[in-house]
Amino acid sequence: MSPKTSQSGGGARAGGGNLLTPGRVAVVVLAVLALVFIFENIRATRIRLLVPEVTMPLWMALLGTALIGALCGAYFMGRRR
Repeated sequence: MSPKTSQSGGGARAGGGNLLTPGRVAVVVLAVLALVFIFENIRATRIRLLVPEVTMPLWMALLGTALIGALCGAYFMGRRR
C-alpha cells in the first residue's frame, strides 16, 4: 500500500460529517431563541380559528404555529433529497 491510501484517517467518518457546522449551530441558536420568545408570552389571548374564536395561552398558539412550520419545512426538505 502506498502512504496515501494507508493514511486516509477518519475511519467511519471519511466523507465529512462534522457535528458542529455553522448552519447547525445557527439553527440551534434560532430554535432556543424561538422557545424563549414562546414561553415568555404566557398570557391568555383570543384567537380566531377560521370560524370559532377561542381563548388560549399565547404560548400554546405560538408553539403550535412553530411546530406546523417545522413540519412543513421538514416535509419539503425531505422531498428535495
